[in-house]
Amino acid sequence: MRDPPLPPYLDRGDGHNRCCQRRFWCIADVCGVLCVLITWLLIGYAEYVVMMILLSWPHSVMRGIHLVLYNTLTVLAFSSHARTMLTDPGAVPRGNATKEHMQWITSQEGGVVYKCPKCWSIKPERAHHCSVCQRCIRKMDHHCPWVNNCVGENNQKFFVLFTFYIASISVHALILAVNQFVSCFHTEWKECSIHTPPATVILLLFLIFEGALFGIFTLVMLCSQVQAIWTDETGIEALKGEEVRWRRQQRWKSMRAVFGRTWHHWFSPFTRPVLSGGGGGGLRHVYPVPTGATHHGDSVRLLDSGSIDSNDSTDSESVAAEMERRTLSTGDMPV
Repeated sequence: MRDPPLPPYLDRGDGHNRCCQRRFWCIADVCGVLCVLITWLLIGYAEYVVMMILLSWPHSVMRGIHLVLYNTLTVLAFSSHARTMLTDPGAVPRGNATKEHMQWITSQEGGVVYKCPKCWSIKPERAHHCSVCQRCIRKMDHHCPWVNNCVGENNQKFFVLFTFYIASISVHALILAVNQFVSCFHTEWKECSIHTPPATVILLLFLIFEGALFGIFTLVMLCSQVQAIWTDETGIEALKGEEVRWRRQQRWKSMRAVFGRTWHHWFSPFTRPVLSGGGGGGLRHVYPVPTGATHHGDSVRLLDSGSIDSNDSTDSESVAAEMERRTLSTGDMPV
């Protein structure tokens, strides 16, 4: 007897958006690749100015502390960026809206299932289609060109750490740059750097501009991401004003679901929490009918879990109205 189809969230990968023998997630987007190169270039520029100008003073304890701290934060920022970019954000398998899968889901969970007309996949609860990745992403927050990837349930931790560490090195570089300016005003500019005074001034001014710009930007992004995790509502859900139909997690449980159970793993880009089979919070593949629907007949029934059973019935007009509303708002096709 043939085994039943695998649940849609068990993505074995079909080679789409994959590279290095399918080991890494890669998006072939010209704009995204360009933004990634610019990000690396700016990190490298800041590293050069800090090492060659701001920390070029004689050996001392404070110089050693700044040296270790800045380089540690830079390595963590670069690692977080790479993990965000190369991690599958939670892509739903393409083309899995087959007859076998439909029958398997309705027999296990029952109810109305939606499929994406663009990638022809079964859409779990809280999944959205990304036109750049050309995939539906579970708990998609947004697509970020600076990491050339979507931010979803699998890589949100790495994105938050990326914004945190970039903001940290930006603030650190700003403090060092201001201190260098003050020191050079009281001494000869020729003694402040291996470069000429005009070149030193230009390098420092650009570093201050870069640090202020990206420091503010990443701090804003960091706060918005932490708030989204704390309230268990993604950015795209808040932007669209979607009605909350999922069971929201408690605030600390939501934080632990993203960053991990133990606090010393929270700030590490080299670990990630183990996700359960259905994704964060047990995402469903069926969609509930409005709670005000009346019950009669025998085609579908609203269960306590919020799913829809195909054996009994909710008012058919209410079901049809709900399906039409979702189709018009998201473009999803009810099955």
